[in-house]
Amino acid sequence: MESKAMSTNEVRSNDATSNASAARVDMKFEIVVIPVSDVDGAKEFYARLGWRLDADYDTGKDFRVIQFTPPGSGCSVIFGKNVTAVPPGCAQGLYLIVSDIESARDELLRGGVEISEVFHDAAGAYAGNDEPYLFGRRRVSGPDPDHRSYRSFASFRDPDGNGWLLQEITTRLPGRINPATTTFASASDLASALRRAEAAHGQHEKRTGQRDANWPDWYAAYMVAEQSGKELPQ
Repeated sequence: MESKAMSTNEVRSNDATSNASAARVDMKFEIVVIPVSDVDGAKEFYARLGWRLDADYDTGKDFRVIQFTPPGSGCSVIFGKNVTAVPPGCAQGLYLIVSDIESARDELLRGGVEISEVFHDAAGAYAGNDEPYLFGRRRVSGPDPDHRSYRSFASFRDPDGNGWLLQEITTRLPGRINPATTTFASASDLASALRRAEAAHGQHEKRTGQRDANWPDWYAAYMVAEQSGKELPQ
Protein backbone atom coordinates (compact mmCIF):
# COMPACT_ATOMS: atom_id res chain seq x y z
CA MET A 1 0.00 0.00 0.00
CA GLU A 2 2.75 2.44 0.98
CA SER A 3 4.80 1.60 -2.09
CA LYS A 4 1.80 2.33 -4.30
CA ALA A 5 1.18 5.65 -2.55
CA MET A 6 4.78 6.74 -2.98
CA SER A 7 4.64 5.79 -6.66
CA THR A 8 1.51 7.91 -7.10
CA ASN A 9 3.22 10.86 -5.38
CA GLU A 10 6.20 10.56 -7.72
CA VAL A 11 3.97 10.51 -10.80
CA ARG A 12 2.06 13.54 -9.60
CA SER A 13 5.30 15.35 -8.88
CA ASN A 14 6.58 14.67 -12.40
CA ASP A 15 3.27 15.83 -13.87
CA ALA A 16 3.49 19.02 -11.82
CA THR A 17 6.99 19.68 -13.15
CA SER A 18 5.93 19.26 -16.79
CA ASN A 19 2.83 21.40 -16.29
CA ALA A 20 4.87 24.15 -14.63
CA SER A 21 7.27 24.22 -17.56
CA ALA A 22 4.35 25.04 -19.85
CA ALA A 23 3.25 28.06 -17.79
CA ARG A 24 3.99 31.45 -19.32
CA VAL A 25 2.42 33.97 -16.94
CA ASP A 26 2.99 34.11 -13.17
CA MET A 27 -0.23 33.63 -11.22
CA LYS A 28 0.54 34.31 -7.58
CA PHE A 29 -2.03 32.89 -5.16
CA GLU A 30 -2.15 35.59 -2.50
CA ILE A 31 -5.62 35.86 -0.91
CA VAL A 32 -8.00 33.45 0.84
CA VAL A 33 -11.39 34.77 2.00
CA ILE A 34 -12.69 33.28 5.25
CA PRO A 35 -16.29 33.84 6.45
CA VAL A 36 -16.76 35.13 10.00
CA SER A 37 -19.72 36.33 12.08
CA ASP A 38 -17.91 38.57 14.61
CA VAL A 39 -15.38 40.68 12.75
CA ASP A 40 -13.73 42.17 15.84
CA GLY A 41 -13.60 38.78 17.56
CA ALA A 42 -11.93 37.27 14.50
CA LYS A 43 -9.49 40.17 14.36
CA GLU A 44 -8.51 39.58 17.99
CA PHE A 45 -8.06 35.83 17.36
CA TYR A 46 -5.81 36.17 14.32
CA ALA A 47 -3.77 38.85 16.06
CA ARG A 48 -3.14 36.34 18.88
CA LEU A 49 -1.72 33.93 16.31
CA GLY A 50 1.07 36.44 15.76
CA TRP A 51 -0.02 37.20 12.20
CA ARG A 52 0.70 40.59 10.63
CA LEU A 53 -2.25 42.95 10.35
CA ASP A 54 -2.05 44.45 6.86
CA ALA A 55 -5.35 46.30 6.62
CA ASP A 56 -8.54 47.20 8.46
CA TYR A 57 -10.66 49.20 6.07
CA ASP A 58 -14.18 50.39 6.83
CA THR A 59 -16.16 52.52 4.39
CA GLY A 60 -18.78 53.33 7.01
CA LYS A 61 -21.38 52.00 4.56
CA ASP A 62 -21.97 48.45 5.72
CA PHE A 63 -18.61 47.20 4.44
CA ARG A 64 -15.39 46.31 6.24
CA VAL A 65 -12.37 44.23 5.21
CA ILE A 66 -9.47 43.04 7.38
CA GLN A 67 -6.33 41.36 6.06
CA PHE A 68 -3.81 39.27 8.01
CA THR A 69 -0.67 37.49 6.78
CA PRO A 70 0.91 34.51 8.58
CA PRO A 71 4.67 34.82 9.30
CA GLY A 72 6.72 33.91 6.25
CA SER A 73 3.65 33.46 4.03
CA GLY A 74 3.13 34.85 0.55
CA CYS A 75 -0.61 34.35 0.96
CA SER A 76 -2.92 36.39 3.18
CA VAL A 77 -6.42 35.91 4.57
CA ILE A 78 -9.18 38.49 4.47
CA PHE A 79 -12.48 38.62 6.29
CA GLY A 80 -14.96 41.27 7.28
CA LYS A 81 -18.46 42.50 6.60
CA ASN A 82 -20.03 41.87 3.20
CA VAL A 83 -16.85 40.40 1.71
CA THR A 84 -18.35 36.93 1.09
CA ALA A 85 -21.77 35.32 0.94
CA VAL A 86 -20.49 32.02 2.40
CA PRO A 87 -21.85 31.21 5.90
CA PRO A 88 -19.39 31.71 8.81
CA GLY A 89 -17.25 28.69 9.60
CA CYS A 90 -17.45 27.12 6.14
CA ALA A 91 -13.75 27.50 5.33
CA GLN A 92 -12.10 24.14 6.07
CA GLY A 93 -8.84 22.41 5.24
CA LEU A 94 -6.72 25.57 5.35
CA TYR A 95 -3.10 24.41 5.56
CA LEU A 96 -0.25 26.24 7.26
CA ILE A 97 3.12 24.74 6.34
CA VAL A 98 5.76 24.66 9.08
CA SER A 99 9.27 23.19 9.33
CA ASP A 100 8.93 22.19 13.00
CA ILE A 101 5.41 21.23 13.99
CA GLU A 102 6.10 20.83 17.72
CA SER A 103 7.58 24.33 17.95
CA ALA A 104 4.75 25.83 15.89
CA ARG A 105 2.14 24.13 18.06
CA ASP A 106 3.84 25.29 21.26
CA GLU A 107 3.86 28.87 19.96
CA LEU A 108 0.12 28.77 19.31
CA LEU A 109 -0.52 27.28 22.75
CA ARG A 110 1.43 30.12 24.35
CA GLY A 111 -0.89 32.51 22.47
CA GLY A 112 -3.91 30.87 24.07
CA VAL A 113 -5.04 28.98 20.98
CA GLU A 114 -6.76 25.62 21.47
CA ILE A 115 -5.00 23.16 19.18
CA SER A 116 -5.01 19.39 18.81
CA GLU A 117 -2.15 17.10 19.68
CA VAL A 118 0.26 16.38 16.85
CA PHE A 119 -1.04 13.45 14.80
CA HIS A 120 -0.26 11.36 11.72
CA ASP A 121 -2.30 9.17 9.43
CA ALA A 122 -3.29 5.52 9.87
CA ALA A 123 -1.77 4.28 6.59
CA GLY A 124 -4.20 6.25 4.44
CA ALA A 125 -7.42 5.02 6.08
CA TYR A 126 -10.32 7.04 4.67
CA ALA A 127 -13.02 5.50 6.87
CA GLY A 128 -13.49 6.47 10.52
CA ASN A 129 -14.96 9.02 12.91
CA ASP A 130 -12.19 11.61 12.68
CA GLU A 131 -12.51 14.74 10.58
CA PRO A 132 -11.08 14.06 7.10
CA TYR A 133 -7.82 15.65 6.07
CA LEU A 134 -5.20 15.22 3.37
CA PHE A 135 -4.07 11.67 4.24
CA GLY A 136 -7.23 10.05 5.52
CA ARG A 137 -9.90 10.07 8.21
CA ARG A 138 -8.13 8.30 11.08
CA ARG A 139 -5.74 10.37 13.14
CA VAL A 140 -3.02 8.53 15.06
CA SER A 141 -1.55 10.37 18.06
CA GLY A 142 1.98 11.68 17.75
CA PRO A 143 4.15 12.76 14.81
CA ASP A 144 4.88 10.42 11.94
CA PRO A 145 7.10 7.68 13.44
CA ASP A 146 9.52 7.86 10.51
CA HIS A 147 9.53 11.69 10.61
CA ARG A 148 8.58 11.84 6.94
CA SER A 149 7.98 15.21 5.39
CA TYR A 150 4.28 16.02 4.72
CA ARG A 151 3.04 13.43 7.26
CA SER A 152 2.71 15.18 10.66
CA PHE A 153 -0.22 17.49 11.46
CA ALA A 154 -2.06 19.46 14.15
CA SER A 155 -5.42 21.21 13.79
CA PHE A 156 -7.25 24.18 15.28
CA ARG A 157 -10.29 26.37 14.60
CA ASP A 158 -11.03 30.06 14.77
CA PRO A 159 -14.02 31.30 16.84
CA ASP A 160 -16.42 30.69 13.93
CA GLY A 161 -15.19 27.15 13.30
CA ASN A 162 -13.07 27.81 10.21
CA GLY A 163 -10.63 24.90 10.22
CA TRP A 164 -6.84 25.17 10.01
CA LEU A 165 -4.15 22.49 9.93
CA LEU A 166 -0.44 22.74 10.57
CA GLN A 167 1.50 20.43 8.26
CA GLU A 168 5.20 19.76 8.78
CA ILE A 169 7.30 19.86 5.60
CA THR A 170 11.06 19.61 5.91
CA THR A 171 11.95 18.36 2.40
CA ARG A 172 9.73 18.98 -0.59
CA LEU A 173 9.10 16.51 -3.39
CA PRO A 174 10.92 17.10 -6.69
CA GLY A 175 9.29 19.74 -8.84
CA ARG A 176 7.68 21.55 -5.89
CA ILE A 177 10.23 24.39 -5.74
CA ASN A 178 10.79 26.98 -8.44
CA PRO A 179 14.59 27.03 -8.92
CA ALA A 180 14.39 30.70 -9.92
CA THR A 181 12.89 31.66 -6.55
CA THR A 182 15.40 32.89 -3.99
CA THR A 183 14.45 33.44 -0.37
CA PHE A 184 16.36 34.30 2.79
CA ALA A 185 15.20 33.58 6.31
CA SER A 186 16.73 36.71 7.81
CA ALA A 187 18.70 39.87 7.09
CA SER A 188 21.78 38.06 8.41
CA ASP A 189 21.35 35.25 5.86
CA LEU A 190 20.95 37.79 3.06
CA ALA A 191 24.05 39.69 4.19
CA SER A 192 26.07 36.46 4.24
CA ALA A 193 24.93 35.62 0.72
CA LEU A 194 25.91 39.09 -0.48
CA ARG A 195 29.38 38.69 1.06
CA ARG A 196 29.88 35.36 -0.72
CA ALA A 197 28.73 36.91 -3.99
CA GLU A 198 31.10 39.85 -3.45
CA ALA A 199 34.06 37.55 -2.87
CA ALA A 200 33.23 35.45 -5.93
CA HIS A 201 32.72 38.58 -8.03
CA GLY A 202 36.15 39.81 -6.99
CA GLN A 203 37.67 36.62 -8.39
CA HIS A 204 35.58 37.11 -11.54
CA GLU A 205 37.03 40.59 -12.07
CA LYS A 206 40.57 39.26 -11.53
CA ARG A 207 40.01 36.63 -14.22
CA THR A 208 38.60 39.15 -16.72
CA GLY A 209 41.15 41.80 -15.81
CA GLN A 210 38.58 44.59 -15.82
CA ARG A 211 35.93 46.19 -13.64
CA ASP A 212 32.45 44.72 -14.14
CA ALA A 213 30.00 47.64 -14.24
CA ASN A 214 27.12 45.16 -14.39
CA TRP A 215 27.93 43.69 -10.98
CA PRO A 216 24.31 43.84 -9.64
CA ASP A 217 23.15 41.35 -12.31
CA TRP A 218 26.20 39.16 -11.61
CA TYR A 219 25.47 39.17 -7.86
CA ALA A 220 21.83 38.27 -8.51
CA ALA A 221 22.73 35.39 -10.85
CA TYR A 222 25.28 34.07 -8.34
CA MET A 223 22.88 34.15 -5.38
CA VAL A 224 20.04 32.46 -7.29
CA ALA A 225 22.38 29.76 -8.64
CA GLU A 226 23.82 29.17 -5.18
CA GLN A 227 20.39 28.59 -3.63
CA SER A 228 19.08 26.39 -6.44
CA GLY A 229 22.20 24.25 -6.65
CA LYS A 230 22.97 25.23 -10.24
CA GLU A 231 26.42 25.91 -11.67
CA LEU A 232 27.78 29.18 -10.29
CA PRO A 233 28.75 31.97 -12.73
CA GLN A 234 32.46 32.40 -13.35
